[in-house]
Amino acid sequence: MTPRFLRAALLLVALSGVAGTARAQGKPLGEVLVLTTGGTIASRTIGPMTDGPSLVRGIPELAKVATIRVEEVIRVPSSQVTPADWLRLGKRVNSAFATAPALRGIVVTHGTDTMEETAFFLNLTVRDPRPVVVTGAMRGADEVSADGPANVLNGVRVAMTVEAKGHGVLVVLNEDIAAARDVWKSDNRRADTFGSPQRGYLGAADPDTVIFFRRALQSHTVASEFDIARIDSLARVEIVTDYAGFDSTVMHAAVQRRPRGIVLTSFAGGRLSAGGRAAVRIAAAANIPVVVASRVPGGRIVGSPLGDMPVVLARDLPAHKARVLLMLALTRTAERGALQQIFDRY
Repeated sequence: MTPRFLRAALLLVALSGVAGTARAQGKPLGEVLVLTTGGTIASRTIGPMTDGPSLVRGIPELAKVATIRVEEVIRVPSSQVTPADWLRLGKRVNSAFATAPALRGIVVTHGTDTMEETAFFLNLTVRDPRPVVVTGAMRGADEVSADGPANVLNGVRVAMTVEAKGHGVLVVLNEDIAAARDVWKSDNRRADTFGSPQRGYLGAADPDTVIFFRRALQSHTVASEFDIARIDSLARVEIVTDYAGFDSTVMHAAVQRRPRGIVLTSFAGGRLSAGGRAAVRIAAAANIPVVVASRVPGGRIVGSPLGDMPVVLARDLPAHKARVLLMLALTRTAERGALQQIFDRY
């Protein structure tokens, strides 16, 4: 028996023991809401995506862990997810918690292409300390060794765990538990693609138990200032990337689209080419806030690498997550100093 199959067998044995004990004591299983959105986890080599209820029915072991309710929010590849979908999903999560005080937690199944953005958006907008777990798969449902069922099962196990409360939104894949703010997709194919290169995982969904090692200290969920209840759309924010020989006319084109903000992806440490520096001045002349994010996955942007240039520094957030935060920050302020305070806090 291979190590992977041995771990799976141990997991099922452990779950059977937990479920049997609960039933023997007459204790009902807690309720978890599964919200499905499509993605590889629902995809098959031939044929359409699996609908949400069918996806959950295909994992009978879930019944041993929790009482499951399932709703399909959308059904698309995550490369097609939009900010409007983030708002729809975030509002559904908040309304589910508001109307179901006994709900233990929520699991969101999602494609991995934009899982980082969706999870971070929820991390900033969910208004409840109960667990929200985002999970998915790197292999389709009909591939050999499909990882989706185990990921959903572990996601529900984490959502049922008392210790998961107050950690913010979590991403659970490959038996690892990561903070939505820190998680980073690192491989196009491998099942262990999601990691936290700067801070490490928060915990693990091991076969015998769910265990946490640390907490994320940045503001999130109930400590967040962002309220999407009355927001129908998010501000347009563009991403522009600096590179060797960058031509600042690219920024002219971006400015002509009249975005509310721009994220400029820099070299390591927030450094910019001459064209990148000119691009900052072009955006500033149009009164468009510019957030500078490093293209290097490790380390913060420290100090003031651009001197007194009119920019906000994303510090350790990558450009795609800096864009999410800027879109929400612009619901509060467009003043550069206040925006920097927001980026330093989240």
